[in-house]
Amino acid sequence: MKGLIQWFKSSSKMKRWMLLILVGIMLSCYGIAEILVMKEMSFANAEKVVIIFTIGFVSIVLGLIFLNKRAMETLIESTDDRMKDRKNVNVKSLIFDKTVYDQGPKIVAIGGGAGLNTLLEGLKKYSNNITAIVAVSDYGEGQTESRKELNTLPLEDIKESIISLSSNPEEMRKILDYKFTKGRLKGLDFSDIYFTAMKEANGDDFTESLIRSSKVLNISGKVLPVTLDEMKIVAELANGYTVEEKSRIPEVVVDKFTKINRVRVLPSNCKPAPGVVEAIKDADCIVIGPGSLFTNVIPCLLVNGITKAIKESTAIKVYISNIMTEIGQTDDFTVEDHIKAIREHCRQKIINYCIYDTGEIIPEFIKKYNKEGQDLVHPKINSVKGIRFIQKNLSTIKDDFIRHDPDLIASSIIELICEDLKYQDKQNDPEYLMLNNKLREEKRINKAKKEIAKKAKKNGKHKRRESMPKRKSKFSSKYKERIASIKAADSAVKRNRKQKTIKEGRDEKKVVNEKKETKKVEEINNKKEKTTNKTPKKRKKGARMKE
Repeated sequence: MKGLIQWFKSSSKMKRWMLLILVGIMLSCYGIAEILVMKEMSFANAEKVVIIFTIGFVSIVLGLIFLNKRAMETLIESTDDRMKDRKNVNVKSLIFDKTVYDQGPKIVAIGGGAGLNTLLEGLKKYSNNITAIVAVSDYGEGQTESRKELNTLPLEDIKESIISLSSNPEEMRKILDYKFTKGRLKGLDFSDIYFTAMKEANGDDFTESLIRSSKVLNISGKVLPVTLDEMKIVAELANGYTVEEKSRIPEVVVDKFTKINRVRVLPSNCKPAPGVVEAIKDADCIVIGPGSLFTNVIPCLLVNGITKAIKESTAIKVYISNIMTEIGQTDDFTVEDHIKAIREHCRQKIINYCIYDTGEIIPEFIKKYNKEGQDLVHPKINSVKGIRFIQKNLSTIKDDFIRHDPDLIASSIIELICEDLKYQDKQNDPEYLMLNNKLREEKRINKAKKEIAKKAKKNGKHKRRESMPKRKSKFSSKYKERIASIKAADSAVKRNRKQKTIKEGRDEKKVVNEKKETKKVEEINNKKEKTTNKTPKKRKKGARMKE
């Protein structure tokens, strides 16, 4: 309602065109009425009616054209923050400046690793105002020759996030992962050279170099390290052990048959990198996770000022729960265990929404994870209060691994933002209209893709039946190893059953033979007893006769 009232403000410049349309409707209606009530039609009267009707019709058309033009200009004024002179905005800037269409809500994503990159891959379709706050905590652990030579920060997670936000991830990965093999640059990575050059070109300001990289590399948003201090993650275990190397935490937990009590960062007074707190305060939505709970998500929240900034922000705070547990970190964890761990470390309630998976995954893949000691994160949420839980099917299978589906995560978050805009009565705001249209369009495209895939599968089946060529299907080629293992398991079971039945048959024969033998022995013994009993009687009779 508020958005509709804004159309009638003097600054909107829309009332004049609404008035023109209204005058046009009145004139057109008057002309039609004159024709209906006219008894005799002379040339002069007909000319008058035609002129009035034409003026009215033209007024309606012009009013609609200029009203739409002004609506588009208002859209630019409210969405394009780069417009300096807002009084002289015209529709051409909307037509030629295509980035206006790509702008969206300010979203801050906090975490690191594959989980964060999956999230960024989906969100970039809806907004250019994305800030990825990445955990940088690999100091001193497995330094490459390139990092030692150039003395750079551990930038692997930052590099991966930049790749995820790029418009062409494959090409971006190809260039950033390139390692020189000849000349003086032999052994150096292009990404380390690039980040070092950007840092020196911007006066040794690493944060500024990353912000400028967003424009240079043309990515949807920006990537910031959570801190520029040499942050190390220390894990305190339940058995009293302390592990000071991030990479060894899971190994020690498994070896000692214990669990993580809590993690802390060293130094304890790590300061957030420039621009991090500001991005959190200005955000429309803050997303925490998915990712390694104790080595990526919580360490970001332990940096000084981060939790406080999240708490004070008016943004929607969303936690994306992991689908599978992690060995040596979150063994046997439920959804509520993840949230409790975050609350215990932050000592603040910083989550409004929690989105978690339904667990509808093919059992064969779960068994594969079970063999390695991992399992589904149980959807237990009974004892957690103050959070709205949303259960959705977020999983997908990628390269035989269970992963979050980037499109499903992103659409779930955008739906929450649209709900919040509705709650603020902003259904008529350009931001809501553009975001809602994008969401509908993405859903339509995804639905169309699924239908095409289904049709392709059906057509493929019919073709194979008609031609009957002896070739492997896509399914058999993709799941070749799995099918082979299933066949091997089935044949092993059959073989064991066969051996068991043979063994049982042999055992039965053996028992029967033993019974026969025992029976024969008994018969022989009985005969012997009878003969022994008969002989003494004969002797006695003979003895009597002698007597």
